[in-house]
Amino acid sequence: MDLNDLTAISPIDGRYRRVGKLVAPYFSEFALIRYRVQVEIEYFIALCELPLPQLKNVNDTEYDRLRKIYLDFSLADASRIKEIEKTTNHDVKAVEYFIKEELDTMNFKGNKEFIHFGLTSQDINNTAVPLSIKEAIAQVFSPQLESLIELLTQLAVEWQDVSMLARTHGQPASPTKLGKEIFVFVERLNKQLDQLGQIHFSAKFGGATGNFNAHHAAYPEFDWVAFANKFIAGPLGLTRTQTTTQIEHYDNIAALCDCMKRINTILIDLDRDIWSYVSMDYFKQKIKAGEIGSSAMPHKVNPIDFENSEGNLGIANALFEHLSAKLPISRLQRDLTDSTVLRNIGVPIGHSILAFISTIKGLNKLVLNEGQLKIDLEDNWAVVAEAIQTVLRREGYPNPYEALKELTRTNEKITENSIANFINQLDISEEIKSELRLFSPHNYTGVKLV
Repeated sequence: MDLNDLTAISPIDGRYRRVGKLVAPYFSEFALIRYRVQVEIEYFIALCELPLPQLKNVNDTEYDRLRKIYLDFSLADASRIKEIEKTTNHDVKAVEYFIKEELDTMNFKGNKEFIHFGLTSQDINNTAVPLSIKEAIAQVFSPQLESLIELLTQLAVEWQDVSMLARTHGQPASPTKLGKEIFVFVERLNKQLDQLGQIHFSAKFGGATGNFNAHHAAYPEFDWVAFANKFIAGPLGLTRTQTTTQIEHYDNIAALCDCMKRINTILIDLDRDIWSYVSMDYFKQKIKAGEIGSSAMPHKVNPIDFENSEGNLGIANALFEHLSAKLPISRLQRDLTDSTVLRNIGVPIGHSILAFISTIKGLNKLVLNEGQLKIDLEDNWAVVAEAIQTVLRREGYPNPYEALKELTRTNEKITENSIANFINQLDISEEIKSELRLFSPHNYTGVKLV
């Protein structure tokens, strides 16, 4: 079967191809090959700029021509590299041979044998991959998350004065404001986004086993460590890990995965809360003409966007968990398990972005049913017992907690009248009674935080 939206095994490449298209420029096989070509070309230019004696005749005009190899990289170019790989059975070597072919067509004047000079394949892979992750997070992941945070912030402000019965352990608890409860997630997500921005995108670049053996053998007079640090930080914008084996140790990629997993876990918490509020009728959902909620029950309008988001966040987190646990472990100076695992880094990022979009879609469908929130508050006058017993503590009233406990922990429904009767029989001044009578489930919401 030909590969298309209907025949793809992965939903990111099939049913959710609209999201797959967002991450494909960073994590597809085409993207990996293009990033490898970019690293090889920029490394060659950096050698020219040293300059190495054999590359002194390469100038700025040549640099522009060289960069066009990756700037104008096409599917045909990638296919040619895959064709070369059939012979080499080595993906990075195929990239090297492709670039040399391109130099031949350009009548390039420099020494093309300095393409991939002194390097091992992991010098290319362990710069290409973090570069792709860095750009994907900056250009897709973070902007989508920021859009979600912005929407949550708007809703928090819109609902800042809406009183709501809180629930702890599923039971009625001290009332709160709906906007504040939404802003809890804004604060949590912003903190994680800030932490994500502080994690370095690390690259390994140091020859076969990280010691610049070949470089030093050919040119012992050069400071290759300084050269590599400048190269990785300059045109690639990455941070070079100073001491490595043949591969990057992936500790920072593991940190990225763990941070993205925490972001997703916070959003699972949000999705489940909103789902619960919908089930409690605190929110209605906008109805779209033609949509069907159930094949059997015509009345249903399901909170499917939050369910879709939660499911995708779970898949993403399972993969992030494996990546962060596996990648930092390699036998001795290297084994190949990281290579096949790392090829999947785009999958959890894709599922995460899909979840962000689904949550945004669900939030935009919500219609506040403030009447139901007021009904719940009115049905739960027992929650003002905390306020009453706290004021009585202030006044030195004997055993106020126990007195309110005796009132409220019965099978009889606590109403406005039963609270009023309790206040009336208290042996306190009329002034304090008046103060206590002001409390209701609708206004006992504490300090305004949003």
